[in-house]
Amino acid sequence: MATPTDHAGTALELARRAFTATVQAVAGSRRGWGHLVDQAVRAASSVPLNLAESDGREGNDRRHHRRIAYGSAKEARVALLMLVSIAAIDGRRAERAIRLHDRVCAMIWRLMESRR
Repeated sequence: MATPTDHAGTALELARRAFTATVQAVAGSRRGWGHLVDQAVRAASSVPLNLAESDGREGNDRRHHRRIAYGSAKEARVALLMLVSIAAIDGRRAERAIRLHDRVCAMIWRLMESRR
């Protein structure tokens, strides 16, 4: 059976992959939406950074950083969906990043509920 630390490491790796997929999805985005592209990338980068920081924390402080990571993953996902909805980025390229952010959210949620 995997330990909570193993799950945190898996979530961190998945968050890193979601960040990379987000950067790839927004590459070559349509002009005029740079602020939303920037927001998607900043939110996606916040997820692995806050997960990594949570590993060095305990108790409520650890949960706090995981909550921030969870919210950032949701934010990155919605920013990508918005960009797809206005055809500023290709939906097929964004699909992988969106799915990864969904998985990251599910993993972080379980980590937050484990109280570890």
